[in-house]
Amino acid sequence: MKLPEHHTSLDPERQRLLDRSRLRRALNVSLVFVLVLVLMFSAQASFDWRALTITPQVPEGLLGILTAPLLHGSLEHITANAGALLILGTLAGSVYPRATLFAVPLVWLGAGLGPWLLGDAGSHHLGASGLTHGLMFMVFALGLLRRDRAAIAAGMIAFLFYGGMVLSILPREPGVSWQAHMGGAIGGLIAAIAFRKLDPQLPRKRYSWEDEEELDMVPANDELEPPAPHDVPVLWQRPADDTRAGGVVLRFPAQRTRDAPGEQDHDR
Repeated sequence: MKLPEHHTSLDPERQRLLDRSRLRRALNVSLVFVLVLVLMFSAQASFDWRALTITPQVPEGLLGILTAPLLHGSLEHITANAGALLILGTLAGSVYPRATLFAVPLVWLGAGLGPWLLGDAGSHHLGASGLTHGLMFMVFALGLLRRDRAAIAAGMIAFLFYGGMVLSILPREPGVSWQAHMGGAIGGLIAAIAFRKLDPQLPRKRYSWEDEEELDMVPANDELEPPAPHDVPVLWQRPADDTRAGGVVLRFPAQRTRDAPGEQDHDR
C-alpha cells in the first residue's frame, strides 16, 4: 500500500489537496470496514457463530482472536461500534496513515488476547469495541507524545467524543467485555509508542526569529516577517544644514535641604 509523503516544499494549495486526499482515503477505508461488519451481522442468523467467538483459556477459543471483532450480539451493539469506528478510524487514518496501518493488527491482537487471558471460563466474547478503544488510546497518546498541532487537535477530538472509554477498560457493567477494552487500549498505547515517528510532522511556516537550523520547516511568507532596521520609516530627521552641536540642557534648582534639629523657621 503506497501512502503519500510529506514535503516541506509544497505550496499551501498543494498541501491542502494532499490533506483532503488522505482524509478521503481514511474515510473510505473506515466505511468499507463498517460495511463488512454490517454484512457479517446480517449473515449471523444463518450459521452458528459461537465457534468464532473468543472462549477464554481454551485452545479452541484462539480462533476468535481473528474473527470475534467481526461479530456482534445486537443491533445496538453494532450501531455503537460502527459509529466509533467510522469517526476514530477516519481520524487516525487521516492524521497518522502509516502508524495506523501498523497499529491496527497490534490493536486487533490485544483486543483478542485480553478476553482470552482474563475472561471467565465458559464465556463468549465478541464485538469490535476492543478496536475502538485501541484507536482512541492510540490517537490520544500520540497527541501527548508528538505534540505538534495536528496531533494535539486529533487527540482532543478523540477524547472529546470518546473520553469515556478511559472508564470502560475496568469492570463496570455485567455482560460488557472490559477485558477486550483493556487489551485493545494496551495495544493502542504500545502502537503509539512504537510507531510515533512513522508519520512526519506537517510542515509549518518558519520566521526569522526561530531557530535557523530547523530545516524541516517551510519558509515564511512576508505578511508577519518584521522589516529590516534600514527599511523602517523615520518620522523625523535632523535637517542637513543644522550645525548645532547638541541639544539644550535644562537646569533645575538644587534641592532645598531640611532644617537642622533645634532650628526654628522664623518665617512661620
